Amino acid sequence: MKFRFFAFAAALFLSTGLSAQKYSGGLVDKTVAVVGNEVILVSDIESEVQQMQAQGRSSDRDMRCTILERMMENKIFLMQARIDSLTVNYDMVDGELSNRIDQYRTYLGGDEELEKYFGKPLYKLRQEWRQLFEEQSLIQTEQSEIAGRIPEVTPYDVQQFLDTVSVEDLPVVPIKYQLSQICIYPDREAAAMAVKERLLSLRERVINGEKFATLARIYSEDPGSARRGGELGMASKSIFWPAFSDAAMALRPGVISQIVETPDGFHIIEVIEKKGDMFNARHILLKPQYTAEDREKAFSRLDSLRTKILDGEIKFNLAARFFSEDPATRTNGGQMADPATGSSYFEIDQLKPADYAAIQDLKEGEISEPVESTDNEGYQQGRTGNTVYKIIRVDKIVPAHPASFTNDYTELQGRVRMQRQMQAIDEFLEKKIKETYIVIDPMYKECSFSRDLWSEKF
Repeated sequence: MKFRFFAFAAALFLSTGLSAQKYSGGLVDKTVAVVGNEVILVSDIESEVQQMQAQGRSSDRDMRCTILERMMENKIFLMQARIDSLTVNYDMVDGELSNRIDQYRTYLGGDEELEKYFGKPLYKLRQEWRQLFEEQSLIQTEQSEIAGRIPEVTPYDVQQFLDTVSVEDLPVVPIKYQLSQICIYPDREAAAMAVKERLLSLRERVINGEKFATLARIYSEDPGSARRGGELGMASKSIFWPAFSDAAMALRPGVISQIVETPDGFHIIEVIEKKGDMFNARHILLKPQYTAEDREKAFSRLDSLRTKILDGEIKFNLAARFFSEDPATRTNGGQMADPATGSSYFEIDQLKPADYAAIQDLKEGEISEPVESTDNEGYQQGRTGNTVYKIIRVDKIVPAHPASFTNDYTELQGRVRMQRQMQAIDEFLEKKIKETYIVIDPMYKECSFSRDLWSEKF
C-alpha cells in the first residue's frame, strides 16, 4: 500500500533520509527504508500483514522483518526493470487483481465487509492493489530476464556438477513406474438419470413446503455446506463453476432452480441474497452413484480379460485397444501418462491412491487384480475424476537411486539450470545492494535478515 502524499522526488529522500508523516486520522506513518529512489513505509508493511491476517495467518516481528527484506529486494528488481524499459503484463495484472478482490470479498463476506476490514473504499483498494500487481509484473519479468541470461546447460556442465558434488549430496531420483491400463466405465447415463430423479423429488418437496435447509442437511453430498443447511455464504460468482453461478444469478430469491449440472455433480439451488456480482445461495448436491452390480459386472469383464492375457490368448496392448473404454490410453495400447507433464513415468505421489495400492507389490510384467479408481477427467480443474474400473500392468520399475549422467540427464540438467538461475539472481542482488543508496530505520536493527549486507545500511 502506497500513500500518495509520500511520492516526493528522489532527491528529497537523498537529502533528508528517513521521515515520518501522519495518516489523515492522526496516526504516524513512517518511512522505514529508502532503496534508491523508492521508499518503503510502515503502512506498506502493515498492509501486507493485514492481508495475511485476513487469510488467517498470525503475525509477529519476524514476519515484519521478512516482509521488509522481501520488499527491499523487490525495489531493487523494480528499479532495474524500469532502467531496462520492461513492460507490464496487463492481462496478468487484471487477472490477479480480480482474483484478489473476489477472494477477499468471499472470505470477508462482501464489499461492505471488505471496505470495513481494510478501512478504505473498494475503488481505492483497487487502485493500490493494481499498482502492486503492476510492480509485481515488472519484478517477475526482470527476474526472468536475469535468469534467462545464463548460458544453456551442456553435458559438460552436468558432468562437472557430478564431479564436484559429494555422493551424499547427489539428488536422489525416487522410484518410478511405467504403467498400462484397461478401463471399463459403469453406466454413467443410468446413474445420472437416477440422481436427477432424486433431485426432482427433493425439489418437489421444497415447493410443497418443506424447508430447503433441512433437506440439504439430510441429503446434500457437499459436506462443507450441508451442515449449514446447504448455505454457501456471500461469495463472488467467479469462484463457482460457470453453470452454477449463471443459474444462481438468474434466480430470484426464494425461487428453486431446475437441476444444474457441473463437474461436481448435480444441484438444485435456492438464492438467498444477491449484491452486484455476488450472491449467497443454498444448494443440494448429489453425485451419480454406482451399484454393487455395476462393480461386479465390470470386475467380471476385467477378470476375464486378465485371464486371457495371462494365458497368452491376447496381448495386453491389443486388449487395451479393443476393449478399454478410456480414450486417452486406448489408442496407445493402454500406456498411461501423467496429465500434468505428459511423462509415461510416475512417482508414487503422482499416482492415484487406488492405483498405487493395486500395483505396489507387483513386479515388472505383472497385472493387478481389478480395482475401482478414477479417471483424469477434470484434472486441470482440480477434480478427482469419474469412477472407473481397471486392471493395471506394471511395464517397468525404475528403483530409487542417486542421479546418474546416463539415466537421469534431463533431471540433472534441470537441477544445474535451476542452481545457476538462482545464483545469477542472488549475485545480481548482492551487487545492487552494494551499489544502491539504501537506508534502513534502526527500529529494524534486531531483524535477522538473510543477507549480511543489509546490516551495513542502518
